[in-house]
Amino acid sequence: MLNDPRSHGLWEKTAPPPPATEPLAGDVSADVVVVGGGYTGLSSALHLAEAGTKVVLLEANEIGFGGAGRNVGLINAGMWVMPEDLPGVLGPVYGERLLELLGDAPKLVMALIEKHGIACELERNGTLHCAVGSEGLKEIEERARQWSKRGAPVTVLDAGETARRVGSSAYAGALLDMRAGTLQPLAYVRGLAHAAAKAGVVIHTGSRVTATEKNGGRWIVGTAGGTVSADWIIVATDAYSTGPWEQVRSEQVHLPYFNFATVPLGDNLRKSVLPGREGAWDTKEILSSFRMDQAGRLVFGSVGALRNTGLAIHKNWVRRSLKKLFPQLGDIAFESEWYGKIGMTDNALPRFHRFAPNVVGFSGYNGRGIAPGTVFGKILSDHVLGRVSEADLPLPPTDPKEPSFRALKEMWYEAGAQAAHFVGARG
Repeated sequence: MLNDPRSHGLWEKTAPPPPATEPLAGDVSADVVVVGGGYTGLSSALHLAEAGTKVVLLEANEIGFGGAGRNVGLINAGMWVMPEDLPGVLGPVYGERLLELLGDAPKLVMALIEKHGIACELERNGTLHCAVGSEGLKEIEERARQWSKRGAPVTVLDAGETARRVGSSAYAGALLDMRAGTLQPLAYVRGLAHAAAKAGVVIHTGSRVTATEKNGGRWIVGTAGGTVSADWIIVATDAYSTGPWEQVRSEQVHLPYFNFATVPLGDNLRKSVLPGREGAWDTKEILSSFRMDQAGRLVFGSVGALRNTGLAIHKNWVRRSLKKLFPQLGDIAFESEWYGKIGMTDNALPRFHRFAPNVVGFSGYNGRGIAPGTVFGKILSDHVLGRVSEADLPLPPTDPKEPSFRALKEMWYEAGAQAAHFVGARG
């Protein structure tokens, strides 16, 4: 996309094509207009259409252009916040609702993939949260204790079992979460688009929303090529928001994140590096993530942007890190490299916004977009259909609020990641 191989990297090279679409031209009418062609937008559009609702979806660029097409591909349950901390942040009612919803969210992702036959390299073998040192082990043990109290299928693995599953002796243990898994993220979102189009959703890409206005009891949503009139607007633009809902982007601090993909590993190496094909990440503050794709490529990522001096610094750090973690790989070649932006909220939790009457959206997934985005899309469809009242949603309505020193924080994250990886590559 954008004629830039560093925008979507391996995922664009290996994903099936999206459905054929074209920009909006002229004036059309619908029951609901969905703005954004990522997980939330397409999930809401699909579920609405399956209920008999007339839906038009407007995407400014291409399907999966934002975080949906660039992320690591981990289908995680829950959020970064510890389970028992949620009621303290959101209150007991919303805290428990969000825990239950997001704890089960991977089930919906996997059910949709199965129902619609989405070819997206789904792996159901769980994820490994790998503990770095004794402090990391304490963290995953506490997270496991809290999720186990809720009946979640999580297990703390010792260092030996972790080494067997990861292929590296670098970790003190790991939290295995069998609710979770991995997929090819761009293939998944394109699969949702195919399913939505088949259900009757009219999808227009290259259709950036430039204005909205109320006309009687209906909303008029304008693009450069036309308008859509509808009773409801679902805003699903998240960290890449521009135009009328740019405040969604403004309430998030952008954290850059990159990935490198190796060439496919040989059969012997595949038996020693993540042989169970779990997705993995570690407990470091500037974390690393790694997983295998279906062809045996090792995808390795961390915080940082592959631009300017960051490209060489992060690539050198990845080479050195891989040699430390997986010396059996030797001087493995890279096939793809790409990066994107994670939208971080001030409390690491998502938001529900009622921008105006019948204009609603969820946002702020903090690097966990696949399962939350999919399940929040369904919740939005249920809300529009009258099945779930606003009082029964998993989050209270809030007004977008820009965090203090947002621009400085974003500069610090990018520069800080470069500094850490520069030192790490030399150490």
